[in-house]
Amino acid sequence: MSILPQLAFLLVFAIAGFIIYKRVSYLKRNIFLGKGETRNDQPEKRWKTMLLVALGQQKMFKRIIPAFLHLLIYVAFIIINLEVLEFIIDGITGSHRIFAPFLGAVYGISMNIFEFLAIAVLVSCVAFLIRRNVMKVERFTKPEMKGWPALDANLILIIEIILMFAILTMNATDQILASRGVEKYLLLDGLFFSGFIQPLFVGMSDATLVFIERFAWWFHIVGILAFAVYITYSKHLHIFLAFPNTWYSNLKPKGEINNMPEVTNEVNMMLGMATESSAEPPAEIGRFGAKDVNDLTWVNVMNAYSCTECGRCTAECPANLTGKKLSPRKIMMDVRDRAEEVGKSLDAGGPGFEDGKSLLGDYITKEEINACTTCNACVEACPVNIDPLSIILQLRRYVAMEESGTPAQWNAMFQNMETSFSPWKFPPTDRFNWADQVKNEETK
Repeated sequence: MSILPQLAFLLVFAIAGFIIYKRVSYLKRNIFLGKGETRNDQPEKRWKTMLLVALGQQKMFKRIIPAFLHLLIYVAFIIINLEVLEFIIDGITGSHRIFAPFLGAVYGISMNIFEFLAIAVLVSCVAFLIRRNVMKVERFTKPEMKGWPALDANLILIIEIILMFAILTMNATDQILASRGVEKYLLLDGLFFSGFIQPLFVGMSDATLVFIERFAWWFHIVGILAFAVYITYSKHLHIFLAFPNTWYSNLKPKGEINNMPEVTNEVNMMLGMATESSAEPPAEIGRFGAKDVNDLTWVNVMNAYSCTECGRCTAECPANLTGKKLSPRKIMMDVRDRAEEVGKSLDAGGPGFEDGKSLLGDYITKEEINACTTCNACVEACPVNIDPLSIILQLRRYVAMEESGTPAQWNAMFQNMETSFSPWKFPPTDRFNWADQVKNEETK
């Protein structure tokens, strides 16, 4: 018996594994272009958040129809890929349906479940294609979704449809060959869904059916490996990054904005209060806020790579809804694109961050970040707990504290808060005059 098929399989598997390893190393390096941040507190709450939000799809069900369709694809992705284990063993050993003799009738039931899920994926992917290209749901037609983002979304849906057809074709031809008693092929207890397409192949010769069955088998396994590689270049990287992304979620109340430790220490020192590093000389502050990706934290950059580009954040953003240029989804896409640009430059021996560009200005404009109301609607809407607001605030801090480039009205407010401890220009001693006026009017 020829071992060429096994050798070919091992070669394809090794090539895919090597590419994935290189891509994962590249993505990890890009994510850690951001500054260090420790988020290991409350591990029990973090595990619970990850299980509910990433595994349980908790936040998806705010929109029941797309959530249900997405759930079908998600469940199918997990369960059907159990069959991939059999594919791998068969590919390495040269066997055919190696689990069938051990599982007996259970194997046939399992195959019917896999086929049902394959049909569910087909229906869901067609529905999603219609939503994007026929119904043109508004959040999928925003300016940042033009070009590659739209093509990427459609490609992944079409690839999934083709892979599901490959499963059904493989099973249909496999069972015809088994019914004819061809060696190695095992007759299973009525495969329901693939049975509907068996009439397409019944008139073919054994040799033709073997070719089609083997082609479908190879197409499916190579397709899955290619899909795994493609994911690392696609927005569908969230399939894997959703888990660490939700684990490292910001667990503080949504309305709590993180103060800058450097500023907090300075204020405490001015007030004669103890600082976090009072026993040590103050470290030199490199930059207030963020101008580029390396000023953000690695969690911010991981958020960007975890973005599903679903647009739920933008659809809920009051600034975007009123016609402002701010789109939280675009903010995340811009951070990822800038990290990719710098990463490719570094790999090519280029200047990296010293290329004369920056995240603020070349990717994200002041007009966008100034439109943010800090309402946290985008954070609440994200199905994988991405935090665009954290990035927006860090960019705004840079503009305010490094460039003094905020709008004049804001500068006046900042000055009033510094001198009068309130946004309004009157001395603190007059702060409760209004209460006295109200009291006097009531006593009249």
